[in-house]
Amino acid sequence: MSDFVEKIKERAKKNLMTIVLPETMDRRVLEAGINSNKNIAKIIFIGNKEKVIDDNIDLKDKLEEIEFIDPLTCDLTDKLKNNLYELRKEKGMTQEEAYRLLTEDYMYFACMLVKEKMADGIVSGACHSSSNTLRPALQIIKTAKDSKIVSAFFLMVVPNCEYGDNGVFVFADSGLVQNPTSEELSEIAYSSSCSFKLLTEKEPIVGMLSHSTKGSAKHELVDKVVMATNLAKEKFKDLKIDGELQLDAAIVPEIAKSKAPDSDIAGKCNVLIFPNLDAGNIGYKLVQRLAKAESYGPITQGMNGAVNDLSRGCSIEDIEGVVAITSLQAQKLKNLI
Repeated sequence: MSDFVEKIKERAKKNLMTIVLPETMDRRVLEAGINSNKNIAKIIFIGNKEKVIDDNIDLKDKLEEIEFIDPLTCDLTDKLKNNLYELRKEKGMTQEEAYRLLTEDYMYFACMLVKEKMADGIVSGACHSSSNTLRPALQIIKTAKDSKIVSAFFLMVVPNCEYGDNGVFVFADSGLVQNPTSEELSEIAYSSSCSFKLLTEKEPIVGMLSHSTKGSAKHELVDKVVMATNLAKEKFKDLKIDGELQLDAAIVPEIAKSKAPDSDIAGKCNVLIFPNLDAGNIGYKLVQRLAKAESYGPITQGMNGAVNDLSRGCSIEDIEGVVAITSLQAQKLKNLI
């Protein structure tokens, strides 16, 4: 694990947040939770403690030290059921369905803990799809009041890389919004700049990516990125942003001098905004696999709570990294940093 992520862990440890890990059926989650508990965050597991220990008997002593909540026996379940019903009854939810979701889909229980301020954040997705992780969060925790859209990014840490912030980048949207409008792209750019600043404590420099640089190609897809860039410049006056830029023009100074000589941003970007989810998702996976980069996410932004997804191919170390990132987001929401 990189020194950069270790620094995030140290920052998380200064104000321990309560993070819920609902996927106790996954061994990686259990081991990451054990390693994280009291070192990165206070961990809550969702599930039947005795069964989990029976299935992982070699971890018995360590699991005994961590708080478990079993929705089937917990005193909170009735209250959470009523609150979930009230929250979703206009969408047709019954009390019976609310109880079923809380006791059968642990992500719903975790989201209600955050909604009721009994926990600060959630990390899930090791053995569930992104939709299984994010749908309950969007239904229950919802979009933050000061945000117009919930989006997702990957924190990329590229070894032996002189570009970005010594190889550290935010890639967005790489996990949630499939085909953002120009307005949505501008909001994603701003949210991603805030996320970069939170995690790196460095100045974000945002590149709006395209297959064109400064009019080198003409197409409606290029027009979308140009419009998004202009909107972002109008709305967020202090944001360092430029576009449209091809990837090499965005991060390589020598290429930027040739392709975008009048830009103060080109060649220096550490926040990369992709025009759609296809590009963003393919882009992060290419860098992860071919450049052997560490990738953490998809990390959500713009939500009224710290809830983050995992790749189903994640490692124990990946989960620990996302727990640390989630903790920093929770600290920010509580105005602790």
